[in-house]
Amino acid sequence: VANAQFNLGEMYANGDGVLEDDKEAVKWYRKAAEQGVANAQFNLGEMYANGDGVPEDDVSAYAWLNLAAANGNASAKKVKGSITKRMTSEQIAKGQELSREMLKKNPKLLK
Repeated sequence: VANAQFNLGEMYANGDGVLEDDKEAVKWYRKAAEQGVANAQFNLGEMYANGDGVPEDDVSAYAWLNLAAANGNASAKKVKGSITKRMTSEQIAKGQELSREMLKKNPKLLK
């Protein structure tokens, strides 16, 4: 189910067989990300970093990318590194804390 949700997110993000809709992509990526799908966590992090379908939010982006990296997504480490360059140390600390809180509420975030 989680992989199907991820694929649906991809379809909406890319306009593949459906009208392109970033908000709908975020909805489906989130469903898959909450079940530990690293690629969905990565894509959700990028959506937050770029403000695609959600308000731009580097703290949330960092948190999702942190989880994706912990789940083995190599690209997440790179993107997380690039967004930290535009973040304050306080924002980075908030991002780390947010990932811990998210994981505490939902241990399924890590596979």
